[in-house]
Amino acid sequence: MPDSIIINKQKIRLGEHAKLSFNIARLPTYTDIDLPIHVYRAKEPGPTLLLTGGLHGDEIDGVEIIRRMIANEKIIPQKGTVIAIPIVNVYGFIQNSRGLPDGKDINRSFPGLKTGGSLAKLIAYRLLNEIVPQIDYGIDFHTGGASRSNYPQLRVDFTNTEALELAKAFEPPLIINSKVIPKSFRSAAQKKNKSILVYESGESLRFSEQGIQEGINGTLRLMHHLGMKKSKPSSQSIHIFNTSAWIRSKYAGLFLPKIKLGDFVEKGQLIGYINDPYGELNSKIIAPKSSCVIGINYCPVVNKGDAIIHYSFNK
Repeated sequence: MPDSIIINKQKIRLGEHAKLSFNIARLPTYTDIDLPIHVYRAKEPGPTLLLTGGLHGDEIDGVEIIRRMIANEKIIPQKGTVIAIPIVNVYGFIQNSRGLPDGKDINRSFPGLKTGGSLAKLIAYRLLNEIVPQIDYGIDFHTGGASRSNYPQLRVDFTNTEALELAKAFEPPLIINSKVIPKSFRSAAQKKNKSILVYESGESLRFSEQGIQEGINGTLRLMHHLGMKKSKPSSQSIHIFNTSAWIRSKYAGLFLPKIKLGDFVEKGQLIGYINDPYGELNSKIIAPKSSCVIGINYCPVVNKGDAIIHYSFNK
């Protein structure tokens, strides 16, 4: 690691903490929208770790994970550098929405465009070309979508042995094999030989206290593994699964789950019901495999074909 790094034309030396602002664009009111970035550099050189939250603006567990680490100063490394971007999608965060005003998704817009593209592509380009070249590793914090809640987990492409090693050092409750999605942040960073872990917990526009604490503890364990911290939170057991699938509703009606996030279920076990509003339909949902429940759709009103229970297992 060099004695100084340059981000947004600002030089940050060893032992310094800098708060930078990337100017993104303006609102129609001509109010500037800036992207705040914290850079924490220890006096001793070491790896550079990127922490990003709010890539989807309504996914706020990651925002809170990074905020708490900044507030209690646990984010400060004893060796190396941490670059923290609590809210990547400022527009979506303001509007409680996943994407940007034009409906584009930053996490499907990489590698982006320097000029002439959508706002999502412009933000993606700056992140990929001004931040990612400075880092060695990263954690991108996400949550489930609207009404869909995730048990705390890391999603890793198992063919990326370095990323899998980092995930095991993080020690989340679950590690799920997940191929990289084209045009995603993880995919674009991997093409630059940077390993990004994708952490999932909770649901959009809600805090999951368990997910927040697991995210903080896992980040500190990873920093210890990388030599950035001398101590770490206590270890815990990890369950690793090489595949996952969704159970979809066979009927329209009212979904009543009989399991909780993180439960281990046996093949053939009753895990929920689909009922109609008039008391005539009572359809049982049976576990198709012995597996772990990693996601639940908590919206009671479902249509035929809706994804309702996400489960992981090993083939």
